[in-house]
Amino acid sequence: MCGIAVVYGGEDPDLADCMVGLLSHRGPDGKGATIVGKVTLAHCRLAIIDPAGGHQPLFNEDKSCVVIANGEIYNHKQLRRTLATHHQFRTRSDSEVLVHLYEEHGANMVSLLDGMFAFAVTDGERLLVARDHIGIKPLYCGLRKNGGHRLLIFASEMKALTPFVDAIYELPPGSYYDTETGWRRYYTVPDPPLRNEPIESWVKKIRDTLERAVVKRLMSDVPLGVFLSGGLDSAIIAAIAKRHMGKLHTFTVGMEGSHDLEAARSVVRHIGSEHHEYIFTPQEVLQHLPQIIYHLESFDQDLVRSAIPTYFCSRLASDWVKVVLCGEGADELFAGYRYYKSINDPASLHKELRRSLMTLHNINLQRVDRMTMAHGLEGRVPFLDKEMIALALKIPPHLKLHRTEEGQLVEKWLLRVAFEDLLPKEIVWRDKEQFDEGSGTVKVLTDIIRESVKDWDVHRYATQHVPLRLRLPEECLYHRIFTELFERPELMVPNIGRWQQRQPPTSQFHLNAPAPFING
Repeated sequence: MCGIAVVYGGEDPDLADCMVGLLSHRGPDGKGATIVGKVTLAHCRLAIIDPAGGHQPLFNEDKSCVVIANGEIYNHKQLRRTLATHHQFRTRSDSEVLVHLYEEHGANMVSLLDGMFAFAVTDGERLLVARDHIGIKPLYCGLRKNGGHRLLIFASEMKALTPFVDAIYELPPGSYYDTETGWRRYYTVPDPPLRNEPIESWVKKIRDTLERAVVKRLMSDVPLGVFLSGGLDSAIIAAIAKRHMGKLHTFTVGMEGSHDLEAARSVVRHIGSEHHEYIFTPQEVLQHLPQIIYHLESFDQDLVRSAIPTYFCSRLASDWVKVVLCGEGADELFAGYRYYKSINDPASLHKELRRSLMTLHNINLQRVDRMTMAHGLEGRVPFLDKEMIALALKIPPHLKLHRTEEGQLVEKWLLRVAFEDLLPKEIVWRDKEQFDEGSGTVKVLTDIIRESVKDWDVHRYATQHVPLRLRLPEECLYHRIFTELFERPELMVPNIGRWQQRQPPTSQFHLNAPAPFING
């Protein structure tokens, strides 16, 4: 995990250095920068693979090409074996394969990668920036007028762009931008025909596929653990991980007496992990709320709510490990949210699940990335493995949201059946609670919000921001904090995902023109 900053169209080391300074929480283990031709690259590092030798930027043999990267390339060993016949590697870093893949395949390299990533690679003239298939790792582009031409500036977070640019766009998941050919999408969430197979067949495929996804994400040269909310998804990940590790750290947070704390303890007793928990207070929530919103880069009510326990869980985990696995993505793959129960038509449910996956990049995945990186922690999401996504979208919706003989709709039914032998019955069949509910966050926020807004007219505030459709009074408070924290927050707003509106942000990445666009 790392933070990256790129300036294309003119040498500007001071600008890149300032940007990396605003991203330093993402990479507390070191900084590096270089200028190659018309490209300035800067990087701050969280050392996960080859901590001693993998410092970035990483060059090819004659230093004519260079890469900076954020994330992990899970198939780097396989790629390295292929590339080693023509290239000399200097480190054990997974990111080093990127520069040599670029030499061999150009922009086509992205389709060969299995991982979560945002990277920039250049030969000094041509620049390629790319983002992973589903948007686990963030990447934004800023445009800046610079005399008679425009600079393209890329960064891992919007806060590193707002002081320096005139507009910000999020690079879409599963896409890349090549200064020679423009923007291209290389991955689309699959939409395969649904398949009718016996339950036993689906169970075996789900178990085998998810286990492979978890095992590949155990790749690490530093301590690793699992976020354990006490819900089904994270419990499955923890149970699988424990089978492949002698010692596994698990982490849970919540308010005193919250459901998540007790449920997690039940899982821990069953799988035998080394468990850590933290009980946070209403006073701590209020104290850390500005910091949470600052790192989250959003004021969306639902996202802030769920970010609160994630923030405290990340802080707890960072005392013990540098990598965590979590259960993100299972709800979208297996129909876990309550609102799915209101969709009566199976075809419509399938369509909504697929749509939900495509919006994760600036909602839940943004929360996971920002809250973990705020504490120098790397978050990994096995359920969103490419193979797992492809499998889940072949499964008929009635096996995900299943109606029992008693007429009860059970969310994630097939997932529960697939892993019911690995976990306690009360966990497998526990009713769905979102992280902010199970941790007790929603309950405590009621009193905090009431006290915080008592001296100002939230109705008038909402009226002043009608296009944003702010919810009263909670979201108004989050929005006010958001606007006070950032320089030129209006540049960020078009890129913010909204749970309430269930629609994509208004900002659209549209750099389809080739390199002359830079001078336009």
